[in-house]
This record gives sequence, C-alpha cells and structure tokens, in this order.
Amino acid sequence: MIIPVILSGGAGTRLWPLSRELYPKQLLSLVGEKTMLQETVTRLDGLGGISAPLVVCNETHRFMVAEQLREIGADSAGIVLEPCGRNTAPAVAVAALQALQLEDDPLLLILPADHVIKDIPEFQAKVVAGAELARQGKLVTFGIVPDAPETGYGYIRGDQARSFGQDAVAFAVDSFVEKPDLATAESYLASGEFYWNSGMFMFRASTYLDELAKFNSEMLDACTKTMSLVVKDLDFLRLDAETFAACPSDSIDYAVMEKTDSAVVIPLSAGWSDVGSWSALWQIKEQDGDGNVLQGEVLTESVTGCFLHAETRLLAAVGVDNLVVVETADAVLVANKDRVQDVKAIVEQLKKTRREEALLHRRVNRPWGAYEGVDAGERFQVKRITVTPGASLSLQLHHHRAEHWIVVRGTAKVTCGDEVKIIGENESTYIPLGIQHRLENPGKVVLEIIEVQSGSYLGEDDIVRIEDEYGR
Repeated sequence: MIIPVILSGGAGTRLWPLSRELYPKQLLSLVGEKTMLQETVTRLDGLGGISAPLVVCNETHRFMVAEQLREIGADSAGIVLEPCGRNTAPAVAVAALQALQLEDDPLLLILPADHVIKDIPEFQAKVVAGAELARQGKLVTFGIVPDAPETGYGYIRGDQARSFGQDAVAFAVDSFVEKPDLATAESYLASGEFYWNSGMFMFRASTYLDELAKFNSEMLDACTKTMSLVVKDLDFLRLDAETFAACPSDSIDYAVMEKTDSAVVIPLSAGWSDVGSWSALWQIKEQDGDGNVLQGEVLTESVTGCFLHAETRLLAAVGVDNLVVVETADAVLVANKDRVQDVKAIVEQLKKTRREEALLHRRVNRPWGAYEGVDAGERFQVKRITVTPGASLSLQLHHHRAEHWIVVRGTAKVTCGDEVKIIGENESTYIPLGIQHRLENPGKVVLEIIEVQSGSYLGEDDIVRIEDEYGR
C-alpha cells in the first residue's frame, strides 16, 4: 500500500499579498479552479494501491485543510497538526510513525501541497516506477529535468554509470548541490546529469526511519516521543507542543538524503513548477499576445510582459513592462518581475511592525463561516459575518467591547446571557460588554449579519471562549 504524505506547512511569503501566513498559497486557487492542495490530492486519482493521504499542516490551517478535502470528496488517513514548524525531516518522521500504525510498513509518497504538475500520466508513471525501487529499500527522489539554467533551485546530480529499473528509469544520487550562479547553472544544464530538486520523495516508512536513526537519532527520538503523546481530536492528530518544539529542525535532504548511500533519483519531465514566485506563476499561466497575464478587472495600454492581478477594483496600467502588480482588498504589490524573490523582505517588514497584512486577508475564514472587515475607527469596528447553515460560533464573552448585530440575510439564533431568541432579516440585537453570547445559524441558507463593535479595545484576542465545538 502507498500512503501519500501531503506536506502543507509552508507560508508562501513570496506570493504575498495573495498568500498570507494564516491563508498560504497551498490553500489558494492560483492555477485552476481547485486549490493547490486539492490538485495535489486529485492528481493521484486512478493510481492503483493508493490509500487516503496523511496531511501534515500547521495547526492554524486545520479547518481550512479539512474543508478543502471535504469539498473534493477526499478522505484522509489523518491530518497531523504541527504546533510549530520544524522543517520537512521531522514532519515526514511523524507521518512515517503514524503510517506504521495504519499499515504494515507502507510505502510513503511525500508530496509538497503547493506544486503544479501538468502531465499527470507521466507523473503517475514515475510514481509507479518509484514504488518498485522503494520496495527494494531505495530512498527515491524525483528530480525535475531542467529546461533552463535556473538559479532559484537546488540541483541533484545523478550518477549516469549507476542506473536502476527498467530502461534506466533512475540513477544513483551522486550529490546534492546548492542553488548555483548562472554560469554554473548553464554548465549543469549542458551536462545532462543534473536535475532540479523537487522536494518529492518515495520510500518505505521503516527505511526512512532506519536512515534517520543512523544520521540524526536525536530527531527520531524527539519525534517518537511526540507521537507517544499525540492526541486525536476529530480527524486531527495533535502533536505535543513541548516535545515537538524541542525536536531539531532540518530538511529531508540535509537530515537523510545527502548522507544515505541508498538514494536514487528518477528524472521527471511533467510540466512541474513549485510556483515559488510571481514570475514562476507568470510563466505557467496563459499569456496574451503582449506576454501579459491579466486576472480580474484589468485594462492595459502599451503594456508588455506583465503579471496584473486585481481582486476588488479596476486595475489600469499604461506604458509599463516586466512588472508584477497584485491588488487585494487591503494591499497592493508593485514589483519588477526580476526582483520578485525579494517580496519576502516586505513580509518581514510587516511582521516586524506587527501589521496584520502579513497574517490575514480582510476576509478571514473560520470553521463556521467567515468574517470580513468593512470599516474601523478609534473605538469602533464594522464586520460582515457569514455563518454556514447548521454552524455556530463559540459561546464567548468580551472584556473590552460591546456588539450590535443586524441580520441582513437568513435567520439567527442568538444566546445573550440567559436569553435565547430568534431574529430574522432587518432585525437587530445588542450584546453588552462582559455578557456570554453565541451566534448560530439554524436555517438552511447562509446567515449574513453586520456586526458593529464598540469599546476601548477591539482586537481578536479579546475573546474568552466558554464552549467551542471546534476545540479552539
């Protein structure tokens, strides 16, 4: 049995302002109608011997991950929640330990949740080939056949004299090399011996854990202790925060693949991209006759080679070339396409100044629905709140603010202190400061309300939850 392990812990800072820390790129529909996470799961459809995936994600993304799997009708073998990021080697180790509880030494197919692969039959054929080598005790990595001297990727050198499988489908790994300069990348491309490091792997669960024990026993011990304390919560597997935070942080490459003598690389040419920047997204999207990618309400005059994305308003560009302009409800990015790798520096500035634009969009998804900021002042804030049918917010109170709720669509069930009442469209209610309250949607259509908050402090951390069905 093959258990896919979907790694969904990244933040995608180079794709800000669309990708935010609490709503990262793997949860966005950047290329097609499905999100990148959903595409990662569905490209396995039709492969024989594949089980439901194990997903490893940040704890704060758990409800969005679960909902996106539900939307495509995908079961999961579990959603493992990381309380903090410790890189890919520990993430795969806890997944391997969990997989051994599900199957007798299954094969693991490690897939980042934020990649694009266009040629699905070719990808699946290489997975089948990789499975055969993994059964023989090999640690398989999938190396992308380069079509350009890319300086933004690490490379894997295959030993052409040591091939494996039918028709030399794989080569022994000679070495892993860091991101090269342009001249070095050109020599790699010309040699035909080097492949882009995709971050996709395949091996037996026991093989990976045995190799990790050889090269980083401290990491394996920490992951084993963490899994001994795991707590099952609905479909989620909560890792123990203290023991997992004490685990060494390292990638699969550094922790195992660069040290083992059992690594093999399978060349893969399947229209792959890690969508690691705006320029990468521009390359894979359909361009017009002037080399532009236009999304949303965009008007241009004498514009060439640009990526222009508008979400909430009209975007107009005149006489520009080689630019990325991305407009969202609360931020606008303007960058030269040759400098988009530096977008992460803007995100760091936002974090240092504690601006919410690094973390959240104006619209924030919650397990019960969503809320969106409409207006804000010194002592007030206005939000549009939507609640899905049958869902409810937590029973909560606030120490620093009162709230007015106006129903504009649907029916609301409101608990305010000891009183429970139903209010309909065009009706309102008042929640005094310090009073326990809850909002529920008992109807069959989406509930939409306008919430007006007033008080001395209006932050989201002024929420005291008394009861919450989502375990927050």
